Amino acid sequence: MLRVSHSGVTRQESDTVNTRLTTALSRPFALGSTKLPNRIAMAPMTRGHSPDGIPGEDVAAYYARRAAAGTGLIITEGTTVDHRSAGYIDGVPRFHGEEQLAGWRKVVDAVHTHGGAIMPQLWHVGIQRPAGAPPFPDAPSVSPSGIALDGTPGAGETMTLADIDAVIGAFAEAAGAAERIGFDGVELHGAHGYLIDQFLWERTNRRTDAYGGDPASRTTFAADLVAAIRERVAPDFPVVLRFSQWKADHYDTRLAENPKELEAVLTPLAEAGVDAFHASGRRYWQPEFPDTGSDLNIAGWAKKVTGKPVITVGSVGLDSVFQPGSLSGANAAVETIDRLLDRLERDEFDLVAVGRALLADPEWADKVLNGRMSELIPFTKDAVATLH
Repeated sequence: MLRVSHSGVTRQESDTVNTRLTTALSRPFALGSTKLPNRIAMAPMTRGHSPDGIPGEDVAAYYARRAAAGTGLIITEGTTVDHRSAGYIDGVPRFHGEEQLAGWRKVVDAVHTHGGAIMPQLWHVGIQRPAGAPPFPDAPSVSPSGIALDGTPGAGETMTLADIDAVIGAFAEAAGAAERIGFDGVELHGAHGYLIDQFLWERTNRRTDAYGGDPASRTTFAADLVAAIRERVAPDFPVVLRFSQWKADHYDTRLAENPKELEAVLTPLAEAGVDAFHASGRRYWQPEFPDTGSDLNIAGWAKKVTGKPVITVGSVGLDSVFQPGSLSGANAAVETIDRLLDRLERDEFDLVAVGRALLADPEWADKVLNGRMSELIPFTKDAVATLH
């Protein structure tokens, strides 16, 4: 096992690491009908630069710059489905409406011009929507049981079966629109305590009907949603689901305490038609279930228990983990990605999603793939001020 420190590294050793990284990351990968030129993905990051929910020319150029510099797969920032309670931030793009979808078509065309693939991340925030939030201030906050992430009851409206059907329909309609306007797949935001995750998590899902109960029963909403999407899109149109152990501002919470519980959650989703899982961890090198004696991270375990392709993410290329406010001011220095080597080479995961590092440096993929690590730009608050 090769480990390279920040000091005392010979040029030959550095060249060896660069060669291994290039080889591991530059391998093509097929996900359904989508053929990716390499293993690098852009992680979804909320930017809020789409007035009236319409992604403009600046948004198209922002994503195209990353594709032009070799990022194989772009996963867009969260974009809300057609449900009045889905969003809560001004400037977040929407995935419904004639002008909004026309804007997204231009984004797709710009990315494809540079040989990249792109998927929208379809989003509903659920209970995390505060009262009076934009873009529809009169819309209520909805969730499986009206329970906040901290366990406070009565924080919003409990969804009726009609509400559930409406949201599932909105996701399915959005996925159909994504395929129609040329996207290469869709990602469903089922992580970080947003609506899909609220159904998966015991703390926020106390329902006594078919959508609540044990871990497998709590997957019913997400599984029904995926099944509805599969009916709207081609069989080989990729559907990715992002999930996480941690929730917004609740970094020590867990969806699954052990591999058996993780399998109970993910297996019904795979059977419903999820093609790949995007496992959101805060540190890609951290073993998820160390008591098992394995050093697999959360993405590695997702692949092991489902057999599906997986995307890993978590502080890739930076020396500090994601913290509250990281996208609004906390700096992070460039870090080597030597620890990715062994995991990539043994195919613990299939794709590597890069977040803040790629936000700071649009040419991150090109520099890493071509051994130009010394030219990488560190992450600072300036990276979020504009669509650089």
